[in-house]
Amino acid sequence: MGHQHQSVNQRAVTGRALVIHPILRGEQDHRAPEASLEEACGLARAIELEVAHAAVVPLNRPQPATLLGGGAVERFVELIDREDINLVIIDHALSPVQQRNLEQALQAKVIDRTGLILEIFGARARTHEGQLQVELAALSYQRSRLVRSWTHLERQRGGFGFLGGPGESQLEIDRRLIAGRIVKLKKELEGVRRTRGLHRKARAKVPYPVVALVGYTNAGKSTLFNRMAGADVFARNLLFATLDPTMRSIELPTGRKVILSDTVGFISDLPTHLVAAFRATLEEVQAADVILHVRDIAHTDTDAQKADVDAILRDLGINPEDDPRLIEVANKIDLLDDEHRAAAVTRSERSGRFAAVSATTGEGLDGLSALLDRHMTASRTVIDVDVAFDDGATLAWLYANGEVLDRRDDAGHAHLQVAIEPARLGQLERRIAA
Repeated sequence: MGHQHQSVNQRAVTGRALVIHPILRGEQDHRAPEASLEEACGLARAIELEVAHAAVVPLNRPQPATLLGGGAVERFVELIDREDINLVIIDHALSPVQQRNLEQALQAKVIDRTGLILEIFGARARTHEGQLQVELAALSYQRSRLVRSWTHLERQRGGFGFLGGPGESQLEIDRRLIAGRIVKLKKELEGVRRTRGLHRKARAKVPYPVVALVGYTNAGKSTLFNRMAGADVFARNLLFATLDPTMRSIELPTGRKVILSDTVGFISDLPTHLVAAFRATLEEVQAADVILHVRDIAHTDTDAQKADVDAILRDLGINPEDDPRLIEVANKIDLLDDEHRAAAVTRSERSGRFAAVSATTGEGLDGLSALLDRHMTASRTVIDVDVAFDDGATLAWLYANGEVLDRRDDAGHAHLQVAIEPARLGQLERRIAA
């Protein structure tokens, strides 16, 4: 067994994946199988895997040993060899035994839906609590696996390394290590929750207001993110080396700088033990200055997807109906028929909380950036602040980061009235406190 497993890991890592969506008779699925398969492919692409082949596999009876039937397994063995595939994603839960048997039969790494989602969460968790929650979920999942998938808390692609790793030689040691680590993580999480505000390390690094993109998986968030971060309508794209790759500093047409933050895509039917980890990876959304809810407006399930996202936002304490920070972005209008497209554009022109765009063609992005600018201005707070003349650094900071509306000087002090964004107010308080 050990020898065979080693050969799985010795197959060169190509990043080429086979995605299989099994349909089990008797299991209720309100979505079309093709839509579910495409969603699974979207999840794989979210961690930069190349989907070499994707298939829906109907099963009359799930096989206890391998889930898939023998005929299907044989067919895929040939395909894996021919297409140089080294990772198989089964868009369903696999028992540890099924995972191990499939790896041996297919001679490739196998992960199930839970493993794939954990890999994405691992790559996207930024806050301290998010990282702890994802690690806890990953270890709890891994503890039950007979197969040696987890790689000693190594990070691969920023995730949890389910996509590769050494053989099974250390399995028993790892079981003990995992159990000890789980106990430690649970304690640490309790401490983090008690001092939640102190752990926003990602926030502390961010010098500008944050615009968080949220949305159902495959709604086009990342395409929109890339388009906004590199588009000509935004003068410059300043990549912050210190920030996460899913955070970009951009400049709006007025010259105002904001940070775009691309979050993990929302997913329906999330395995229950991953819900806490998922919410924790979205912590930054609660602290964002503006939230863009990106929708695939041309998708047949667009209303159901909106309802899923709205429900998760409510869970995070954000009410989609009346939270002033929320802007709905109807994406993929290039795929709509003329009538629906015209209706979306008209609504976009009249609403202060709705923008119709195509991330692919760039249509509507000017309007979205102007809307962002208006939101930033509307959210500014006017404050009175006294600064000693000899504190030139704070005076310079106020002029650079706020709009000085009024100034009176007397007895060594400047009395300023400044319009400033909420995101910078905390920075000012820290400067003055220091």
